[in-house]
Amino acid sequence: MPLTPYGIREWMTATVIAVALVIGLALLEWWWGIVLVALLWFVVASFFRDPIRRLPRDLKPGDMISPSDGVVSAVENIYEHEATGGEPAVIIRTFLSVLNVHVNRAPFDATVEAKKHTPGQYINAQKPQSAALNEQTLLTMRLTAAGYESDSIGLKQIAGMVARRIVCPLELGDNVRRGEKFGMIKFGSTTELILPRPNDVTVHVRVGDTVKGGKTVLATLQPASTSNAH
Repeated sequence: MPLTPYGIREWMTATVIAVALVIGLALLEWWWGIVLVALLWFVVASFFRDPIRRLPRDLKPGDMISPSDGVVSAVENIYEHEATGGEPAVIIRTFLSVLNVHVNRAPFDATVEAKKHTPGQYINAQKPQSAALNEQTLLTMRLTAAGYESDSIGLKQIAGMVARRIVCPLELGDNVRRGEKFGMIKFGSTTELILPRPNDVTVHVRVGDTVKGGKTVLATLQPASTSNAH
């Protein structure tokens, strides 16, 4: 089971503690304790698992891949959003429980235009108001694929009631490829994919759908050139 380097501090600490406990328990011949420690270590390590994900083979040019594992908790059209330059947007929100893989992946080829971290509360991520009030990091990303160069999308990592640390090593000017890993949120959280031009977006998921980061196509954005032709 590969483990993400984004959580190396946590899972290495858990490993060192587990090894020390196992040695001590073995000297005492408390075999049941060794089994318990092994189970606890597996629970901690599984949160930082980083499974190999290959992109679907039949992707269309404007397909937007899910940035995270989890369950779709909202699909909303809004009048404006800073990630789309103050223009209308479609938001697809995904809730991650502590059982989900928490590594985040880029939905499309893009360049980071802006990065904004906002301190906030730690409301239960299943509550709608958490998306606005909780600690969060918003990435505004300019798409780089042909036909999409005039578009920006948003990726928002939102902390939850248990999540207390958002990891996002991307900086301004960094380039990412569709499916590339770009961070994680530790211990239960929410992600948002914010797309421009709602009339040109076909959403492929509904509230309650289970999705996988780097695998599930959340939506398809029509190229701006094709849209203008109509």
